[in-house]
Amino acid sequence: MKQLTTTQKDALVELLNIAFGRAAASLSKLTGHRVQLDVPQISMCAIEEIADYLRPVVHEDVASVHQIFGGSVVGDAFMILDGRSASILKELLTNEPAMPLEIDASAREVVTEVGNILLNACLGTFGNVLKVQVSFSVPHLSLERLESVLASVAVEHEGLRYALIVHAAFRLRGSSLTGYVVIVLSVGSIDRLMRAVDHWEGEQRA
Repeated sequence: MKQLTTTQKDALVELLNIAFGRAAASLSKLTGHRVQLDVPQISMCAIEEIADYLRPVVHEDVASVHQIFGGSVVGDAFMILDGRSASILKELLTNEPAMPLEIDASAREVVTEVGNILLNACLGTFGNVLKVQVSFSVPHLSLERLESVLASVAVEHEGLRYALIVHAAFRLRGSSLTGYVVIVLSVGSIDRLMRAVDHWEGEQRA
């Protein structure tokens, strides 16, 4: 099992905070509300352990925005929110009341757009700062149990073995909620990404 070194984890947090800052600026401009996004924690685990890792904090069906990315680093990226957080996010960003029982069409549109902006910012920052080529697909929203989301990825991409799990703290209009960005990578891709992170971190210290 691969593990992130403390230096790699700190560098990834710094890179993702750059990405989240860009995403927050885009969301603030789009909605007219000041949006802050922070990366309080990042972890890496085997793909088989993702559900066990998230199940204590995601207890129900989830709203997941999924993008496939390719290039020199290949994998799947998700933004994952539980139903309550998705509804609250919609209410905070649109001033429309949250629907307590289901994620309505308006919430789906908001969550898809937020996921698109956030995942593009993360993957784009990896590409630009780390100088690795990354292309990505149109985002896809699904509403289903966490295990179903992850099982489909494991079946479609048998070479994927590791996941970076990023806690995403949204703060806006005096409220806060937590989502998760999950980036699933092959062994080769995680090795290439970590080499690029090590090189970038060394340049920052030089």
